[in-house]
Amino acid sequence: MNGAATTKVAVVGGGIAGLGLALSMAQRGMACDVYEAVPEVRELGVGITLLPHAMRELAALGVQPQLEAVGIENLESVFFNRYGQFIYREPRGRHAGYAVPELGVHRGKLHRILYEQALTVLGPQHLHTGHRCAGVEQDVHGATLHFTAPDGTRRTPVHVDIVIACDGVQSTVRRQFYPDETMAFAGINTWRGVTRHTPILTGKSYLRVGSIETGKMVIYPIVDDVDGQGRQLVNWMAEIQGDSRSMNDWNQRGRLEDFGHIYKGWRFPWLDVPALIAGAEQVLEYPMVDKDPVAQWTFGRVTLMGDAAHPMYPRGSNGSAQALIDARTLAELLCTTADPIAALRDYEAQRLPATARIVQTNRTTPPDFINTRVDELSGGKPFRHIDDVISQDELRRISEQYQRIAGFSRDALKTP
Repeated sequence: MNGAATTKVAVVGGGIAGLGLALSMAQRGMACDVYEAVPEVRELGVGITLLPHAMRELAALGVQPQLEAVGIENLESVFFNRYGQFIYREPRGRHAGYAVPELGVHRGKLHRILYEQALTVLGPQHLHTGHRCAGVEQDVHGATLHFTAPDGTRRTPVHVDIVIACDGVQSTVRRQFYPDETMAFAGINTWRGVTRHTPILTGKSYLRVGSIETGKMVIYPIVDDVDGQGRQLVNWMAEIQGDSRSMNDWNQRGRLEDFGHIYKGWRFPWLDVPALIAGAEQVLEYPMVDKDPVAQWTFGRVTLMGDAAHPMYPRGSNGSAQALIDARTLAELLCTTADPIAALRDYEAQRLPATARIVQTNRTTPPDFINTRVDELSGGKPFRHIDDVISQDELRRISEQYQRIAGFSRDALKTP
């Protein structure tokens, strides 16, 4: 087997995980080739929050200035019940003492920045678009990847030493090893949109309003002064635990009549939620799904990474952060371990238990558990003052517990 510097590495998927891995490897003097299914990288999607542990990794990859230029730095995270009553507030990012900011940014802009950085650092000859993975084979000599072009025709097989599958929640590579696996759906459906809106509260506030039993909204800005008149592009996500087990489609256009009635009375002194929803340029529907943690990611010369390894609920803004940590961890191991197959096993041993715990925590006690707990204690009714229901110290403990599990407590990020 070749040494680390000459090992031929194929990365399947050019999203956050795949590009993060390629950049991390390049920083350590190692080359790889990234194979992305789409023929052209475009700015698609809605908003994403980059928490301090994600920003630490992105800063190390050299893209923090570009991200700060296109995103909005969060000042605070604020929780309200469905009556618009204040529950809890905490500072975020630099304002909470971290060395890096917490940013709200358009997911497509994040992807574009990583892709352009990869073009510069790796060179376009190492980034292959229009390559949809159709399967992987391996033997004692190496691994062979099969791809199809956008028109469905077969491409020339690619022969490498190891394969890193970063091909997302619907991973073709993962399906080879877990052919009978299904998505875990607990009856929660979501709708997402972006709306041009005047700044809400500070204009740098991340809001969680309500709870999934009766309707929840997550709201935060992702682009400042989008129209030259001071309005922001505000990302929002509506969530509800349904009575039926019917699951929303993926990335389909959402219909206001399917969920708008849940929020019709949500008019607060600081925000008219029905107007926010109605003003969306486009609404997409998604199911709230993940997959049960598995016992194994690495199969000989092939391993899984990011959403292909540990699909998790989009709560707590952890999917991108964990993917980037995966990438840096594996790059370090490939750089320092003589046998790349052993490096894949060590990577799994380090990352699988930690991410499995986050998957489970996102199901049971995510950050918005604060709202759920307050609803339980108040019987879902308005209260005179939050201190009559629960103390701020107890709410802070709930928040800090999630930060510790997810790996972005201030203590965890003291080490560069």
